[in-house]
Amino acid sequence: MNRFLLGLLGLVLLLAGAFAVVVHFGRVPQVDRSAALVPGTVLPPAWVLWVVAAAAVVVALLCLRWLTAQIPRRKVVSWRWEEEAGTTRLSTATATAPFTEEVTAYPGVRKVETALTGPHTAPRLALVVRAHGDADLRGIRRRIDDEGLPRLREALDAPGLQAIVEFRMTSSKGDARVH
Repeated sequence: MNRFLLGLLGLVLLLAGAFAVVVHFGRVPQVDRSAALVPGTVLPPAWVLWVVAAAAVVVALLCLRWLTAQIPRRKVVSWRWEEEAGTTRLSTATATAPFTEEVTAYPGVRKVETALTGPHTAPRLALVVRAHGDADLRGIRRRIDDEGLPRLREALDAPGLQAIVEFRMTSSKGDARVH
């Protein structure tokens, strides 16, 4: 729904802009291109123009922020431990690979994406679990909490590791797809 409304708004703005250009070049005979757009010829007070300009800048910055939020972030992070014997580095992708494979093997799960963020002293785990439409989501979540997470906590020596799980449903295993 969100993408549909954004697309519809973009289409309306594009058509309005195209109409303004066509009128400007005099291609619409019913509209006098030299006529005033609004009645009256007096400019508004200067403060109104400044408020409109400031609002336009704020809207533009919000749009840029929204646009940058759409860029997927797949940053590989390394944890580093320094001890007397030397330095140890561990990629967070490597740390979560066995956990990801384990959860992917659960019944009803198609694919799992994991992101381990934060420092190794206070890590946070985000999971996106793509499951079949007929999958038992409670059962998957229970297995993650009871089996997968305890093993990952032990392997990372992070007893306070919490996980945020997002489920995305796909068509069930038996459904045929028509392209």
